[in-house]
Amino acid sequence: MNRLEQHYREKVVPKMREAFGYTNDHAVPRLVKVVVNVGIGRGLKDEKFQSVVHSTLERITGQKPVVNKAKKSISSFKIRKGMPVGMSVTLRGKRMYDFTEKLVNVTLPRVRDFQGLDTKVLDGQGNVNLGFKEHIVFPEIRPDEVESIHGLEVAIVTTARDNESALKLFTLLGFPFKKSE
Repeated sequence: MNRLEQHYREKVVPKMREAFGYTNDHAVPRLVKVVVNVGIGRGLKDEKFQSVVHSTLERITGQKPVVNKAKKSISSFKIRKGMPVGMSVTLRGKRMYDFTEKLVNVTLPRVRDFQGLDTKVLDGQGNVNLGFKEHIVFPEIRPDEVESIHGLEVAIVTTARDNESALKLFTLLGFPFKKSE
Protein backbone atom coordinates (compact mmCIF):
# COMPACT_ATOMS: atom_id res chain seq x y z
CA MET A 1 0.00 0.00 0.00
CA ASN A 2 1.21 3.49 -0.86
CA ARG A 3 2.15 5.94 1.92
CA LEU A 4 -0.56 8.42 0.88
CA GLU A 5 -3.23 5.72 0.74
CA GLN A 6 -2.17 4.43 4.15
CA HIS A 7 -2.22 7.98 5.53
CA TYR A 8 -5.73 8.42 4.06
CA ARG A 9 -7.06 5.24 5.70
CA GLU A 10 -5.40 5.66 9.09
CA LYS A 11 -5.52 9.42 9.69
CA VAL A 12 -7.78 11.21 7.18
CA VAL A 13 -10.86 8.94 7.42
CA PRO A 14 -11.20 9.23 11.24
CA LYS A 15 -10.70 13.02 11.15
CA MET A 16 -13.24 13.44 8.33
CA ARG A 17 -15.78 11.24 10.17
CA GLU A 18 -15.32 13.36 13.27
CA ALA A 19 -15.52 16.70 11.44
CA PHE A 20 -18.54 15.96 9.24
CA GLY A 21 -20.33 13.26 11.26
CA TYR A 22 -20.12 10.47 8.71
CA THR A 23 -21.43 7.21 10.18
CA ASN A 24 -19.75 4.96 7.62
CA ASP A 25 -16.18 4.85 6.29
CA HIS A 26 -17.50 4.51 2.75
CA ALA A 27 -19.35 7.82 3.04
CA VAL A 28 -16.08 9.68 3.59
CA PRO A 29 -14.90 11.46 0.40
CA ARG A 30 -12.02 9.74 -1.39
CA LEU A 31 -9.90 10.16 -4.49
CA VAL A 32 -11.40 8.56 -7.60
CA LYS A 33 -8.98 9.41 -10.40
CA VAL A 34 -6.36 11.85 -11.61
CA VAL A 35 -6.47 13.07 -15.21
CA VAL A 36 -3.39 14.70 -16.76
CA ASN A 37 -4.18 16.56 -19.98
CA VAL A 38 -2.13 18.47 -22.58
CA GLY A 39 -3.62 20.44 -25.45
CA ILE A 40 -1.40 20.59 -28.53
CA GLY A 41 -2.95 23.59 -30.25
CA ARG A 42 0.30 25.21 -31.38
CA GLY A 43 1.77 21.92 -32.55
CA LEU A 44 -1.16 20.63 -34.61
CA LYS A 45 0.92 20.01 -37.69
CA ASP A 46 4.26 19.52 -35.92
CA GLU A 47 4.88 15.78 -35.48
CA LYS A 48 8.04 16.41 -33.44
CA PHE A 49 6.13 18.52 -30.88
CA GLN A 50 3.46 15.82 -30.61
CA SER A 51 6.09 13.16 -29.95
CA VAL A 52 7.69 15.40 -27.28
CA VAL A 53 4.32 15.81 -25.55
CA HIS A 54 3.69 12.06 -25.80
CA SER A 55 7.05 11.15 -24.24
CA THR A 56 6.68 13.83 -21.57
CA LEU A 57 3.29 12.52 -20.44
CA GLU A 58 4.61 8.98 -20.48
CA ARG A 59 7.56 9.92 -18.27
CA ILE A 60 5.51 11.99 -15.84
CA THR A 61 2.69 9.48 -15.33
CA GLY A 62 4.30 6.14 -16.11
CA GLN A 63 1.45 5.35 -18.45
CA LYS A 64 0.92 5.67 -22.21
CA PRO A 65 -1.26 8.70 -23.09
CA VAL A 66 -4.40 8.58 -25.19
CA VAL A 67 -4.43 10.85 -28.26
CA ASN A 68 -7.60 12.99 -28.32
CA LYS A 69 -8.80 13.75 -31.83
CA ALA A 70 -11.02 16.54 -33.13
CA LYS A 71 -14.67 15.50 -33.39
CA LYS A 72 -15.49 17.99 -36.11
CA SER A 73 -13.73 20.40 -38.46
CA ILE A 74 -13.31 24.07 -37.46
CA SER A 75 -12.04 26.13 -40.37
CA SER A 76 -11.09 29.25 -38.39
CA PHE A 77 -8.70 27.17 -36.26
CA LYS A 78 -7.49 25.10 -39.25
CA ILE A 79 -8.62 21.91 -37.56
CA ARG A 80 -9.95 18.97 -39.53
CA LYS A 81 -12.01 16.12 -38.18
CA GLY A 82 -9.72 13.38 -36.86
CA MET A 83 -6.66 15.59 -36.27
CA PRO A 84 -4.95 15.11 -32.88
CA VAL A 85 -5.75 18.10 -30.63
CA GLY A 86 -4.58 16.82 -27.26
CA MET A 87 -3.32 13.95 -25.16
CA SER A 88 -4.49 12.71 -21.79
CA VAL A 89 -3.75 10.08 -19.17
CA THR A 90 -6.18 8.81 -16.53
CA LEU A 91 -4.61 7.41 -13.37
CA ARG A 92 -6.45 5.24 -10.88
CA GLY A 93 -5.49 3.04 -7.93
CA LYS A 94 -1.83 2.78 -6.94
CA ARG A 95 -0.55 5.04 -9.74
CA MET A 96 -3.09 7.71 -8.75
CA TYR A 97 -1.83 7.74 -5.15
CA ASP A 98 1.82 7.70 -6.28
CA PHE A 99 1.23 10.64 -8.65
CA THR A 100 -0.73 12.64 -6.05
CA GLU A 101 1.96 12.14 -3.42
CA LYS A 102 4.65 13.21 -5.90
CA LEU A 103 2.54 16.23 -6.91
CA VAL A 104 2.13 17.45 -3.33
CA ASN A 105 5.60 16.71 -1.97
CA VAL A 106 7.88 17.30 -4.96
CA THR A 107 6.23 19.07 -7.89
CA LEU A 108 4.28 21.91 -6.24
CA PRO A 109 7.30 23.10 -4.18
CA ARG A 110 9.33 23.26 -7.43
CA VAL A 111 6.90 25.71 -9.06
CA ARG A 112 8.46 29.15 -9.37
CA ASP A 113 7.12 31.71 -6.83
CA PHE A 114 4.75 29.16 -5.29
CA GLN A 115 2.83 30.62 -2.35
CA GLY A 116 0.26 27.84 -1.91
CA LEU A 117 -2.86 26.80 -3.77
CA ASP A 118 -5.80 29.18 -3.92
CA THR A 119 -9.21 27.79 -2.99
CA LYS A 120 -10.33 28.73 -6.51
CA VAL A 121 -8.78 25.47 -7.76
CA LEU A 122 -11.81 23.71 -6.25
CA ASP A 123 -14.59 23.49 -8.81
CA GLY A 124 -17.62 23.50 -6.49
CA GLN A 125 -18.23 19.76 -6.86
CA GLY A 126 -15.29 18.49 -4.82
CA ASN A 127 -12.63 18.31 -7.52
CA VAL A 128 -9.31 20.12 -7.90
CA ASN A 129 -8.09 21.48 -11.25
CA LEU A 130 -4.47 22.64 -11.51
CA GLY A 131 -2.73 24.16 -14.50
CA PHE A 132 1.03 24.20 -15.03
CA LYS A 133 2.56 26.64 -17.52
CA GLU A 134 5.76 24.61 -17.73
CA HIS A 135 6.10 20.84 -17.63
CA ILE A 136 9.69 21.04 -16.36
CA VAL A 137 8.55 21.31 -12.71
CA PHE A 138 8.04 17.55 -12.66
CA PRO A 139 11.09 15.65 -11.37
CA GLU A 140 11.14 13.14 -14.26
CA ILE A 141 11.88 15.92 -16.75
CA ARG A 142 15.52 16.97 -16.94
CA PRO A 143 15.76 20.64 -17.98
CA ASP A 144 18.87 20.06 -20.10
CA GLU A 145 16.96 17.58 -22.31
CA VAL A 146 13.95 19.84 -22.95
CA GLU A 147 13.41 20.78 -26.60
CA SER A 148 10.20 22.77 -26.18
CA ILE A 149 8.22 23.79 -23.12
CA HIS A 150 4.49 23.14 -22.92
CA GLY A 151 1.84 23.38 -20.24
CA LEU A 152 -0.41 20.72 -18.80
CA GLU A 153 -3.50 20.38 -16.66
CA VAL A 154 -4.12 18.06 -13.73
CA ALA A 155 -7.67 17.27 -12.58
CA ILE A 156 -8.10 15.36 -9.31
CA VAL A 157 -11.58 13.87 -9.02
CA THR A 158 -13.09 12.96 -5.65
CA THR A 159 -16.41 11.71 -4.30
CA ALA A 160 -16.85 14.91 -2.25
CA ARG A 161 -20.02 16.77 -3.12
CA ASP A 162 -19.07 20.28 -2.04
CA ASN A 163 -16.04 22.52 -1.64
CA GLU A 164 -16.07 22.42 2.16
CA SER A 165 -15.58 18.66 2.48
CA ALA A 166 -13.18 18.63 -0.49
CA LEU A 167 -11.04 21.39 1.03
CA LYS A 168 -10.86 19.47 4.33
CA LEU A 169 -9.95 16.25 2.47
CA PHE A 170 -7.19 17.87 0.42
CA THR A 171 -5.83 19.76 3.43
CA LEU A 172 -5.62 16.53 5.43
CA LEU A 173 -3.91 14.83 2.46
CA GLY A 174 -1.22 17.52 2.60
CA PHE A 175 -2.16 19.92 -0.21
CA PRO A 176 -0.65 23.35 0.58
CA PHE A 177 -3.59 25.80 0.47
CA LYS A 178 -3.12 29.51 1.19
CA LYS A 179 -4.33 30.72 4.55
CA SER A 180 -7.65 32.55 4.18
CA GLU A 181 -7.63 36.11 5.46
